[in-house]
Amino acid sequence: MTSRSRDRVADVRGVVGAHMPDCRIESVVALGEGLDNLVYEVNGELIVRFSKEPDLARRSALVDHEARVLAAVADISPLPVPEPAFTVAEQGCLAYHKLPGAPLLDMSPHQRSAHGTSIAATLGELLTALHAVPVDRLGDLVDVDHQPLAEWRHEATRNYVTVAGQVPAAHRRPVEAFLEAAPPHGGRTPTFSHNDLGIEHVLVDPATWTVTGIIDWSDAAVVDPAYDFGLLHRDLGPAATRAAIRGYRTDADDLAALSERAVFYARCSVFEDLAHGIETEQDKYVDKSLAAMEWLFPH
Repeated sequence: MTSRSRDRVADVRGVVGAHMPDCRIESVVALGEGLDNLVYEVNGELIVRFSKEPDLARRSALVDHEARVLAAVADISPLPVPEPAFTVAEQGCLAYHKLPGAPLLDMSPHQRSAHGTSIAATLGELLTALHAVPVDRLGDLVDVDHQPLAEWRHEATRNYVTVAGQVPAAHRRPVEAFLEAAPPHGGRTPTFSHNDLGIEHVLVDPATWTVTGIIDWSDAAVVDPAYDFGLLHRDLGPAATRAAIRGYRTDADDLAALSERAVFYARCSVFEDLAHGIETEQDKYVDKSLAAMEWLFPH
């Protein structure tokens, strides 16, 4: 264990001891590192998460924001969401009792392929519920995160430059053609959504393959309703995306445009996920990103 890792485990023990003094800490296990957070498990039942945001004021605001979002989402979501046990804003720490199930990212590609369609249909119902919430009901709870599609493509180009050497040669020409093409037309009015519905945040029961919870609501915002469908397309493929959209109740005339933008977001976001996997040496992100090239950029 590195010195930095020991320090972080000590931080976990410190915050849990301070806020849950009756808790006897028997184990602290590092669960993983995402783009925004470091995650630990205490005694197999408590999740303790630390924001990677370097700015203290913003780190504190993010934790307070997510705690309030979780309280609101609990009344909206048809699927279980974390219930905060405590927060330590200045350390960017949020702790919650562990939900049942395991991240879909930790399942094998074969298992995800076999069960992805039914899981995606359930997630389509979740997105229907979230997107139906009137934005004015949320007040100042969430921000608007709705940048032009041309900016998404520009960011994808920058990320691709950093990972191009890892992309199989057969996919590079389709990738480059996509990055040179005009993006789709702008989308519908933004709606409230999870805004990071990748498979690392979807918990499933490996015995029944039902969705048992949705975690990490730190990015929840008012966004293009196609964005989270795009992450499902990136991680689970076209058949799963169709299943999710079939369960999505909206104006029929919007579905074709929604699907087109979902594919666009999937193609843009895969390079960031691949770069994250390479940078943090997490093969599961690298492997899923490279596998997705088959349907995102077929040769």
